Order: sequence, then C-alpha cells, then structure tokens
Amino acid sequence: GTPVKIARPFNTYGPRQSARAIIPAVIVQIISGKKDIKLGNLFPTRDLNYVKDTVKGFLAIANNSNFEGEAVNVGSGTEISIGDLVQQISELMEVEIKISSDDNRMRPENSEVERLLCDNSKLVTATKWKPQYDLKNGLIETIKWIKENINHYKSGIYNV
Repeated sequence: GTPVKIARPFNTYGPRQSARAIIPAVIVQIISGKKDIKLGNLFPTRDLNYVKDTVKGFLAIANNSNFEGEAVNVGSGTEISIGDLVQQISELMEVEIKISSDDNRMRPENSEVERLLCDNSKLVTATKWKPQYDLKNGLIETIKWIKENINHYKSGIYNV
C-alpha cells in the first residue's frame, strides 16, 4: 500500500558531475591542454539528459498520481556514440583533438552496454514534460561550469 514511484534516469550530465563520467573527463583533458584524448570504447551509444531536465522529470513523476507502482523513464529520447560525443565537445571547445584508445579505460569483457536509448513516451504523454536542453546547449553549460571550476578536478588522474 506504499505509494511508490520509480524514476529511471538515463545518463544525466551537467555541472558538478564526477570526473569518472565521460563528459567531464573529456572536458578536463581538453582544458588541461591535452590534444590526445584517451578513451575506452568509442562505439557504444548513450541517451544523455542534462541535469536540469532530469530534475524536472523527477518532479513531474512525483507530482503525477497515475505513476504509483510504475517505473517511468527520464531521458532525451536521442542517442549519440561516445566517439561522436567527444568530437562534438572538441568542436564546442574549438580545440582539435586526436582520440586514442587506452586499455585502462576499457570496461571488463561482457560488461559494456552497447546501446542505451530512453523511451520517454510515458512521461511525455502523461505530464507534458520534455527536455528543455538539447545536447549542444547542455554541453555548453557544462563546459562553462567546468572551466570556471577546474580546480575541483584533477586532470592527471583517471578515476575508475
């Protein structure tokens, strides 16, 4: 009888995100002057949702009584490969980079999720919620925040 709602956020990004995540890891490397960006697998795709949109999605779920006992996805409904994401970040930062593979950044065998794409139709239909930030604008906000707060990050250390 407990009124439980399950919010299922997809890949949330934005200011204050841990450097363990791909977006801040790449931004910090570029800000630090690195031209050779070290990554793991470039081909998995992710549905990236800016943090403000994720929060608004959570609030929409919390304020909707029809979601009791249900799982509701919160995501953009679009996907991008890791390689294309890194290329977009470098273009927004106006820095030409080279991407190289680093075995230390590869996930263990059989642990990589090749594709994550959110079906947000339940949330959109029931609440009229929709993402307000496209990937470009969310990345611009994130890059700006990280540049202003680079002292919170250790560019020479890769956290696993």
